[in-house]
This record gives sequence, C-alpha cells and structure tokens, in this order.
Amino acid sequence: MKQILLEAPGRFAEREAEAPVQAAGHALVRIEKVGVCGSDFHAFAGRHPIYTYPRIIGHELSGVVEHAPVNSKGVERGDRCAIEPYLTCGTCHACKRGKNNCCERLQILGIHVDGGMQEYLSVPTELLHKSTRLTLDQLALVETLGIGAHAVERSELKEGERALIVGAGPIGIAVAQFAAEAGADVHIVEKSEWRRAFVERMGYSSSETADGRAADAVFDATGSATAMAESLSHVVPSGKLIFVGLTRDPVSIDDSLFHRKEVTLFASRNSFGLFPRIIRLIEEGRIDTSHWVTDRLGLSDVVSQFSSLTERKTLIKAIVDVNHPD
Repeated sequence: MKQILLEAPGRFAEREAEAPVQAAGHALVRIEKVGVCGSDFHAFAGRHPIYTYPRIIGHELSGVVEHAPVNSKGVERGDRCAIEPYLTCGTCHACKRGKNNCCERLQILGIHVDGGMQEYLSVPTELLHKSTRLTLDQLALVETLGIGAHAVERSELKEGERALIVGAGPIGIAVAQFAAEAGADVHIVEKSEWRRAFVERMGYSSSETADGRAADAVFDATGSATAMAESLSHVVPSGKLIFVGLTRDPVSIDDSLFHRKEVTLFASRNSFGLFPRIIRLIEEGRIDTSHWVTDRLGLSDVVSQFSSLTERKTLIKAIVDVNHPD
C-alpha cells in the first residue's frame, strides 16, 4: 500500500509498505479522506513540540471498513466511518474520572503514532463511528468539529448569552457553529478580510477587532499568546474565557483585571465522547459543513504540494483524497 511519510521537518516522501495486520479488537479500515490540521502544518515546519519524526501524519480521518470482528458498535464491512484518533489508557487518574481527553498516556493517531496518510489502517472498533447518511468528507470533519463542540461544552454556554470567538480558522469556525447551536448570540473577530467574508457567508457577524464588544463567553482560537492575553479584556464581569488555540509561548494575564471581573478561565483539550452527537447534528442539518472544504489534494500530491497550502490565503480546510477522489 501507499504511505506518505513526514521524514523530517519540510520533507515528505512516498513509499510502499505492507498493509497492516488487523490487530485483535481492531477493524481494518480503508482510509478515504484526511483533513489537514493546523498542527500538521506546524509539524511540517518543525514547530510542533509533540511530533516526532519520521511520522505518518493525519488525524482528521474517514474511511470504509474492510474487515471487522463482531463488536458492540455494530460496525461491519462496508460501513463509512469517522475515526476518533484518541488512544487512551483507561486506567490513569483522568481516564478514571471520565476525562479521557486528558489521559496521562494519550496517544493521537497521526501525532504520537502513525496516522491516516496511508491507504489502510488498523483501528480499534470503539473508535469507529458509522453513518449511512454523511459523506466521507463530512465524516473527516467530525474531529475538527469536536474541538469546537468540546470548547462550547466546557463553557456551559446558555441560550441568549453572547459568545465572542477570536480567530476564524477551522477551530474558531467550529466553535461558532456549536455556540450558535447552543442558542448564543455569536460574533467573530478576525483580522483577515477574506475570512471575515467567509464567516459572514456562513451567517455570522464579524469584525476586524472586538471594537468594544464584551461577551459572556470569549473563545480564543488564535494560538497567539498576545491575542489570548488581550481576550481577557473582552469578557464581561463574572464571564468565562476559554483558550481553544494552543501556543508554546507564556500567556501574560492582567491579574488585576482578572480578579476584578472574577473571570473563569478554561483550557479546552481535544474532545471525547462527542462524535456520535456531532454526526447526528450534521445528519439533522443543524451543523452545516457545506462551506468547509476549500482545497483538495490526492495522496501522491502531498509530497509536492503540501507546502503550497500554507500560502493559499483562501484556505479553510484542505482534504487529502487517499483512495477515491470525489
């Protein structure tokens, strides 16, 4: 089978390999679609602290089951599935508390272990979430949407509250969609004029700066330490600030302002247990994915074209067609 290997920062290579052996309790899945994540770009640039090399990247995945053992999920040959990429231990303190997304020994497909930029993958059956109605593109978007869904779940956002999302990349857009689904009044702050136009076509109001706005819940999806610190000023007294984006840099908080407003600060890491809900909401038309995919590559194109994706000013989400392009 064909694999695309990130050998080192800035260097992909295509190679042939044996198809994986189907492990006990696993299904053999033909990978169809891989969403390209911001962390993949950081891995390619050598700026991500978690990735090790060489690595087969790709954790936003959909595929078709080739073989599966009898399992409690009812997954069988021919099922189209979203693949949850989180491998958890089930025994650490976080897992025992039901916070598997914070597993102390968490491994993520495509980050800590080899992922989806290959034609086949052996996947634990409990990580497969099937749908007879969603397209393979939609199923590949579930993981990204899960990041936004978990952030909104963390905030306990209520109907009628104001939500301010800082950053209109894929994570910010996912947050906006689930904040709107919760019934919040959503506004997005984004510097890029093209991205502001993009989210306005999706039905959201936007502006280049917060322009004096304050919100019950402010979600920072920028990954910029400067923006994350500034986001505190946009939270109403007794409101909530949720850091959804990641940065390697220290974030400096104005402690006087933080205390005066008695703000609650949340981190939001990955997602867990939300795939079935997200799939249902897409199936019901309550989460619209029609705008998401702006760019597309074939698997063999990754070697020569991946670096150019970062130069595309109109990029929101790129999909790699692994086996069968739509």
